[in-house]
Amino acid sequence: MLRADGRPEPPVLGIPAPAVREVTIVAHDVGSVGGMERVLAELAVGLQERGHAVTVIARKCVLPPGCGVSFRRVRGPRRPLLLAHPWFMLAGTLAMRRWRRGVVQATGAIVLGHVDVIAVHYCHQVGPVHPSSASLPFRLHARAVRRYKRLTERLCYRPRNADAFVCVSEGVAQEMREHYPALVDRVLTIHNGVDTEHFAPGVRTQDARALRARLHVSEGSLVAAFIGSEWERKGLGEAIRALALAPGWELLVAGAGERERYRQLANSLGVGDAVHWLGVTADVQLVYAAADAFVLPTSYETFSLVSFEAAACALPVLATPVNGVRELIEEGHGGFLITRDPHDIARRLVALAGDRALRERMGEAARESALRFSWEQMARAHSELYARLRAGAGAGTGAGAGAQPPELEVAGG
Repeated sequence: MLRADGRPEPPVLGIPAPAVREVTIVAHDVGSVGGMERVLAELAVGLQERGHAVTVIARKCVLPPGCGVSFRRVRGPRRPLLLAHPWFMLAGTLAMRRWRRGVVQATGAIVLGHVDVIAVHYCHQVGPVHPSSASLPFRLHARAVRRYKRLTERLCYRPRNADAFVCVSEGVAQEMREHYPALVDRVLTIHNGVDTEHFAPGVRTQDARALRARLHVSEGSLVAAFIGSEWERKGLGEAIRALALAPGWELLVAGAGERERYRQLANSLGVGDAVHWLGVTADVQLVYAAADAFVLPTSYETFSLVSFEAAACALPVLATPVNGVRELIEEGHGGFLITRDPHDIARRLVALAGDRALRERMGEAARESALRFSWEQMARAHSELYARLRAGAGAGTGAGAGAQPPELEVAGG
């Protein structure tokens, strides 16, 4: 990069300015409904705000108007996955070769060839099998998709394909080290963040009261929130069974799934009127605002963004000790680390129902814990990593395991 007088800009910390100026993010979808999509949107905008020129290569990209991020669309199908994923792998690879600028970060095993960084939001060598309760065609398709994704991971997760493999939680990093030992010195953790201003206690109080009234939540009842799809894995059935054992609680369910099947379960247990179905919603802030606690008896997560959002809203978090949750909640501090046993979940709900001071104390502790994770910190850690990689320092220093490296000045902004 040249100054106005025609001379080159001096390097910052030994790194030429153009080396860290431009960033390309390759992903299936950015910014639409979904935890990973929201994380990618925050990363793209955060990097742009830090002085990088960011290009997103994706099928879909929903970002705030005027944020400055460039978008290059990859056209292709979204379903079925066995067609959509290989289609994007080929089309996305070609698009990346055409439009890549500066440091390139791919989201998982989705393109061929070398990139600087692969962001690991899910390790398919570990992810659980699809539940036996699903229909046979669905199970067969899910099994084929799982085998395909495991194969593409093995194809892409090799030392020659990326200089760094960035995991969203230390749990995912441990999974990667176990299943890909050749990558041990390239695996590090940069935690996702949470918007602690948007997700905060006391926001939208009137809207929350209106929602509870519209749903006919009983006067004096407490409300637990359940947010997410893949209901079998995330434990909606267990949450409903726990509801039947915890008088005085009602349940808000936001997300997509086999609603009729779970509605029948709730009716059979006598709590059909206490379960409220919100469907897929982008306004999850309102769901937290209307709740008194958050429950997620999931069998597997990689970060569980919804748990962090609930904690930021000062809700006691009742979740299984999966990846991410273990780094957010300590037993009895900010919430309870539950099992998937409905009796265990109900016991915790009953304890919260009988002690308002306990609910408030746990909510405050959850909020305090969530404040340790921010989008700004996540973007800064990525920016620092890109600078180290371009300086030839490698991935294994500074930002690993959630560390916060010292601030680097990014020139050329």
